[in-house]
Order: sequence, then structure tokens, then C-alpha cells
Amino acid sequence: MLRNKISLALLFGLTFTCQQACATHHVAPTSKTHTERSYAARQRMYNRAKLFKQWKAKKNKASKNVVYGNNASKVALRTKNRVLIREHPEWFPGPWRESNSHWDHLRDSDGSFYSDRLRDTTDLIVDRLEDQLGKPYVWGGTSPVNGFDCSGLVFFAYNKLLATKLPRTANEMYHYKQAHPVAKRDLKRGDLIFFGIHSGGDHADHVGVYLGNGDFIEAPRTGLNIRISHFADDFWQDHYLGARRILTANNIL
Repeated sequence: MLRNKISLALLFGLTFTCQQACATHHVAPTSKTHTERSYAARQRMYNRAKLFKQWKAKKNKASKNVVYGNNASKVALRTKNRVLIREHPEWFPGPWRESNSHWDHLRDSDGSFYSDRLRDTTDLIVDRLEDQLGKPYVWGGTSPVNGFDCSGLVFFAYNKLLATKLPRTANEMYHYKQAHPVAKRDLKRGDLIFFGIHSGGDHADHVGVYLGNGDFIEAPRTGLNIRISHFADDFWQDHYLGARRILTANNIL
């Protein structure tokens, strides 16, 4: 009996010793930490994380623009949007032309059209003209450095802001088909007014720009500087030929 106990104890001791020996010779490999990995491996991990972050952000952004619901709810939403657009045409001024009914609420009492954009363009042109006040009249001149003649001043101030460009001379401007005739009583700021001073008949040899309140700006003649004159003066009334409007909602850039 004692012998059996001793044999069993020796067997257990031998088994334990073998397990310890095996453990020392077969250590399970451990994964390297982030700092122990190579530079290339760390760079790949960084790139994967960055790409995943970008993809997730793009997906979240796209999901915000998705209209969820069945076909009936989507149709109802589109119908509601169309009603809102019809009620608020100013939201999308877009390519609408002067003749479009969407602009009716912006028309003046006489039925003409004068939008904010047209008003801003007119102000810009008048500013360009008034910046030339005091500069000398130069026959054939079109430069703010050297000076202007009457049509050269108009040509300089207007053409960069017009879709349909003005011709160069006063008489060509007066007979230009794209410029609309305007009655004297309907003159507006920015209209062109024409005179026949040295010529007869229907030939215009002088042009100015109406500023409102009976004033217009002009480059008069050799020896004088660009100035503001009074349209109601007898001299101008005696030589007046007519007015043309080139600033319209359809003709500004």
C-alpha cells in the first residue's frame, strides 16, 4: 500500500516537471505593439484609418440629402415644393426674361421693368462716367488717361457691362436697332440723349447720358472738359433729336 502511494507521488511529480519543461521551450508568440511595428506598417494603418474616416463622413453627408418615404410621400413633397416656388418667384430669378410673368410684381407703375440688378448696373455706369468729370475732350478719345470725345465716353462706360455692345460713333448709336427709342417724358437715369448740333436732318453728332432731374453728363467739344449740363436749356432743346435706352434687364451682364 505504501509502495503504491510512493509510485503515484513520483508519477505526479514527473508529469509536472515535464509540463514545466515544455512550457519553457514552447512560449506562445505575442503580437508586436504599435511602436514595435515597422514604419511602413504604421503608415498603412494610418492610411486605412484616414480613408475609412473620409468614407464615413461622405456617407453621412450623402444620407442627409436622402428623402425617405414611399412614392406617395415623395410626390406630395415635390408638389408642395412646386407650390412654394410659384408663390416665391424671387427665390430663383435664373434665366427669366423681362416678358416673363414672374417679374410682374417688380414692374413700375407704367409697366416698365427695373430690377435691383439693373439699378446696380446703372449706378456703376454713372459712377464710371462721373469719375471722368473734369478730364479734357479729345476728338476720337476713348481713354480715361488721355480723354474722351462724346461717344467715346459712352462707349467706355457702357460696353463692358452690356451683352449687346454699342457701336462707336454717336450717329451709329442713335440708329442702333438694339437701342429702344424713349420719349422725352419717359427718360430714365442711364438713357442716351442725342443732338444734331452741326448736322441736319436725322443725323446725330453729339450724345450724352441722362442722369435724372434734368441733368446729363457729356464730353462737349475741343477746349472744354467733361461736365454735367442742364437738358432743359434752350440750346439743348433746340438741337435735341431723341433718346435711346440700351440699359434693359435683358441686355446687362
